[in-house]
Amino acid sequence: MNILLINHYAGSRNHGMEYRPYYLSREWVRLGHNVTVVAASFSHLRTKRPDLNGEMTEEDLDGIRYVWLKTPKYQGSGAGRVFNMLSFLRQLYGHHEEITSQRKPEIVIASSTYPLDIFPAHRFSRKTGAKLIFEVHDLWPLSPIELGGFPRWHPFIVMMQVAENFACRHADRIVSILPKTLEHLVEHGMAANKFAHIPNGVDIEEWDGTTGNPQEPHGELLRKLRASGRFIVGYAGGHSVSNALDMFIDAARIMEDRSVDFVLVGQGPEKETLQRKAESLGARNVYFLSPVRKEEVPSLLSSMDALFIGWKRIPLYRFGVSPNKLMDYMMAGKPVIHAIEAGNDMVAESGCGLTVPPENPQGIAHAVERLMGMTVEQRETMGARGREYVLAKHDYRVLARRFLDVMA
Repeated sequence: MNILLINHYAGSRNHGMEYRPYYLSREWVRLGHNVTVVAASFSHLRTKRPDLNGEMTEEDLDGIRYVWLKTPKYQGSGAGRVFNMLSFLRQLYGHHEEITSQRKPEIVIASSTYPLDIFPAHRFSRKTGAKLIFEVHDLWPLSPIELGGFPRWHPFIVMMQVAENFACRHADRIVSILPKTLEHLVEHGMAANKFAHIPNGVDIEEWDGTTGNPQEPHGELLRKLRASGRFIVGYAGGHSVSNALDMFIDAARIMEDRSVDFVLVGQGPEKETLQRKAESLGARNVYFLSPVRKEEVPSLLSSMDALFIGWKRIPLYRFGVSPNKLMDYMMAGKPVIHAIEAGNDMVAESGCGLTVPPENPQGIAHAVERLMGMTVEQRETMGARGREYVLAKHDYRVLARRFLDVMA
């Protein structure tokens, strides 16, 4: 089967986030299918940019045909990013024949965060007779309305709403990463029998045979803390407002008289603000470390005693969440402290940790106290439940086959 997947932000193990298109496509290739991934040359999510040769550049990555369409750089989420989106859409229309002539697609997947690529994807499917699938990552325009405060009459929001409604009416199937979106999509024109939920996942191969200590200086610090008998609660990921890490630091301040340290690994727009906050509070049990390479994540997480993931209290999360970071935590086999109020909760469902209300430092501190009061064996048993849950429900090898069933 020839599959064409359009995802503005698609990355790879070579380029960085986002990884989902790469992992699904790699599994489809292993199962004997031909896959073309079309992505923009510039994305704020990637750590490495593709090498370009003109407006359209092709590259083979693990048997996947990547097509990079040249788009301008941007910073933030303002006009530059919108122009980047529109440039990508224009390139899709302009390079239609070159994209589809080599492999006439039987399946066309529109998979970007924003829904505007449903229009060129629909054109591709009409011209080639392919089945059209719309993949929902985040609910746009609802996300910029509820998170960004955009009014519904804003031209950008109106444009996005037209696209979402078009996708709901014209796609043959709709795949949602979020588990609780069925009712919302039906309200916007989708027939209920078109819906399928396929969450994010993990690449099990990255975790096979993972041993050893994290690279320096991370490993040196963690060994020093452990040798001092300290309990280590870790966070690894982006430092942004949505991660509610200010609550994590407040919890550390509450527990400064206990033998526990809070270690934050990563980068992001809020990191300097968080560092200043920790300094102003005199939180000497908080440590900030630089990001690590993806291949180092398993050994890093395995060196912690417990792991934290937090969210803001936002109504949008009523549709559920599917964070890659949490799946990495669960694969590490460590108990997880989950500060959330949402339509789903993988930590509670699997029994791999403790769930506390969001934006509640006392709740986080209490959860840390409970975990510190357990034996090592009890924490290992709790963490093992998370790994078993992910292996059963979030292995990309399993998810890729489920997606193929939707295509069929």
